Parts: sequence; structure tokens; C-alpha cells
Amino acid sequence: MSDPAVPPRVRQLSDPLAPILAASDDRPFVVAQLGQSLDGRIATVTGESRWINNAEALDHLHRLRAAVDAVVVGVGTVLADDPRLNVRRVALPPGKAQPARVVIDPNGRMPAGLSCLANDGTRRIVVTASAEVVEVDDLEVIRLERQDGTFRPGEIVAALFALGLRRILIEGGATTVSSFLDAGVLDRLHLIVGPMIIGSGKLGLQLRPITELDNAIRPQVTVYPLPGGDVIFDCDLRMRKAV
Repeated sequence: MSDPAVPPRVRQLSDPLAPILAASDDRPFVVAQLGQSLDGRIATVTGESRWINNAEALDHLHRLRAAVDAVVVGVGTVLADDPRLNVRRVALPPGKAQPARVVIDPNGRMPAGLSCLANDGTRRIVVTASAEVVEVDDLEVIRLERQDGTFRPGEIVAALFALGLRRILIEGGATTVSSFLDAGVLDRLHLIVGPMIIGSGKLGLQLRPITELDNAIRPQVTVYPLPGGDVIFDCDLRMRKAV
């Protein structure tokens, strides 16, 4: 029996990208994606993280990238993984450009030569508090002030929206995703759980501690099994379940 607390429009969705593609253009729409094991790990104690999730999960990530205007990562992810942050595994919709690549780099740590900085015609943006940034042709710079040593995620979203970037994907790493979730600026979270138990290592989401379960985040969730065994938990953070 379907849960009467879940609106029909949510129950009837057959594609986790549908809410993103249908989002209004008059405000930002922010979705985050995080892949993890059954026990909530995103890496072993040595940092190994390939491959916790299967190929179909990676396909989904590229579908997410193709559906948004900007892909956002923290500088730690860029330095550790050197991701390209582009759409390769799926076709872009007709007329759709590659999403802008955005790196949150408060202290100007990025060196030149990173894959995400390649001058391939795609917008590249750095969010920083530093007076000095990597010298890259046509790099756009957003300078923000830090609060208690960090940026406010809502200010990052507002700055990107002001640049015409309406649909925004927070891709990683886990600390960045957690900070945006903690700040309450996410519309959606796609939590992809792989059929694996690691038992130790780095945890995924780590939020501010709560003392009562009444304060826990209780999103409406739609589940999408993937052929390779992964499961997408599509968490609608604007539709909270009553306690």
C-alpha cells in the first residue's frame, strides 16, 4: 500500500532526474550526489574508493551532470582525484552545453594543469577568499568572505545563480555535500548505495550532532534500483515527513 503522506506526484515519478528537469527557473535548484557502501563508507582506511559503486551508478552521475548548469566540488576532491567533471558517458540533450565546472577553493590551493581547468570552451569558476588564484585563461572568480573559517553554502548558491547557473549539482566530496545539507540549501539528495560492506574507513555524510531524533532530517524518499545492484535513494528535502 502506498504511503498517503507521500504526494501522488512524487509516487508517480519514474525517473530521478524528473524533478531537476522540471524545476522552475525563477530560483536555484540544488541537488547533491553521494555514493557509498551499505554501511555508509565512501573509502577504506587507506583512501581507496574505486569501485564502491558500479558502472550504472557512474552512468547516473553523468546523467545528473547533463541535467544541470554547474557541477560543484571542493578543492580537496580536485587535488585528490583530478576529476574532469564533464559529461562523457551519456549524450547531452540537443543544444545543451557542458555544465560549468566550479571549485570551492578558499585558500587558493589549486595548481595549474588540473583536468577541470582545461580550456575546452566550458565555463570554469573558482570560489575563493584568496587574493591570488591559479592563472588560467578565462577563469571566472567568485570572491566571498568566510564565516568561522568557511563559506556559507547559501552564498555560494546565490552567487552561482547570479551568473545564470540555475540547476546546480554538488558532487563532492563528502565534506562539501555534508556542509550544503547541513546548511539546508539542498532541494534533493541522490544517495547511491552500493552492495558492499567495508566495515571501516571514511564515512559519507557527517552533519552537526543532534541530541533528539525529532531533529533528524526526514525527507520523502523514492527508491530506484539500478541493474548493477546499486540503489538510488532520491531524497526530497523540501518534502519532510511528519514525526
